[in-house]
Amino acid sequence: MIVAGAAVQGTAHLARGQGCQDAFKAVELGGTAVLAVADGAGGRERSALGAHLAVDAACRILAEDVPGAGDAPEVWTGWIAKAGARIIGDYRRAVEGVLSAVAEPSSPSEPVDAGALAATLAAAVVRPPWVAFLSVGDCFGTVLTRDPDGPGPGREERERCHLVLPPPAPGAPETVFLSSPGAALRLRSFVVWEPRLSGVVLATDGCAALTLDHPSVRELPPEAGPLPSERFFCGLAATLRANGGDATPLRALLSGPGAARTGDDLTVLCALTDGR
Repeated sequence: MIVAGAAVQGTAHLARGQGCQDAFKAVELGGTAVLAVADGAGGRERSALGAHLAVDAACRILAEDVPGAGDAPEVWTGWIAKAGARIIGDYRRAVEGVLSAVAEPSSPSEPVDAGALAATLAAAVVRPPWVAFLSVGDCFGTVLTRDPDGPGPGREERERCHLVLPPPAPGAPETVFLSSPGAALRLRSFVVWEPRLSGVVLATDGCAALTLDHPSVRELPPEAGPLPSERFFCGLAATLRANGGDATPLRALLSGPGAARTGDDLTVLCALTDGR
């Protein structure tokens, strides 16, 4: 399995002298990969640290007791839901520990504001043919599959992309963070069983303009919602397979003119299989 990722500071953050507030982390466990991306809330004092705490907690917990490829769907759905609740709890305890350590000695009894380290999170456990997803906030995820009816270049099966974890729709309620009250109730968790799975890609919301197409591109009505760009996702997968997982081309994509129009930090993390 090829695992590659990159995080790039947004142009707006660069102009304000603000560091990158995104974070990503991956753990490889033989034929299984654990992926996590987090986006620190803009304007929050320590949100970059919050993002790193989020991906650390996610990868640590999701690497434990991963169900087997032959386990039943209810085993997978129950496991990822419980893991999501644990991640939120561990994240909040880590945040409270950080803030208590830096609190003013004169006011130790004042409650700590966990929102100072607010971050969103998307994570996935890839154990073909299963993928287990969880998210809090506006990061998103895409699944890649091999199409047996569409030979690609060199007569290999064509690859397709599917937006299975979409970002919130326009006009949705304000973004939920791991530190938000009731975050556990707003957690999204689900599993995908896909025998032709060839990859999983997670991204922070700053990547939407670069990686998602308006439905009109495929002559669909607006209510069809955003669609994953085959040029981006399938092209990226082909490049990473060809170069053995060197993330340099991915970083170049996230640093290019097309990505700069959002001004936000951009992070992409993926795990690619051979689809067999």
